[in-house]
Amino acid sequence: MTTTPLHPTRPQTNSNRVIPTSTQGSTLADILERVLDKGIVIAGDISISIASTELIHIRIRLLICSVDKAREMGINWWESDPYLSSKAQRLVEENQQLQQRLEGLETQLRLLTSASLKNEATLAANNQEDLQTMDEVNSKVVNDSQIEA
Repeated sequence: MTTTPLHPTRPQTNSNRVIPTSTQGSTLADILERVLDKGIVIAGDISISIASTELIHIRIRLLICSVDKAREMGINWWESDPYLSSKAQRLVEENQQLQQRLEGLETQLRLLTSASLKNEATLAANNQEDLQTMDEVNSKVVNDSQIEA
């Protein structure tokens, strides 16, 4: 009696035979060089909806390429970004200097304001004293004129 196997069997193949692939013989460096030279774009959208009402929609775009390839495509935002260039340190120092100047000006303004308030208080006190002196003089003149009359 002959039994048939439950699983199909593969035909005998030569184990030395290799299937050629596009990355055969390539190292990681070769693959990376190709990706950076040609560039690769990864794009995707994420939407979160409840009952046909879209709550959040996120568009993700990722471009991986070399700087030269990006320049060819007209992408060069890193050249004008101060935090990615040598200008960053100079801008940080300039910002600190401006903050110090602002603090100095605010201190001077506070001093001038407090001095002005003191002067106003002194003037008000002097005016009050002058009014009292004038009242005393006026009352003395009135008393003197009443005595003479």
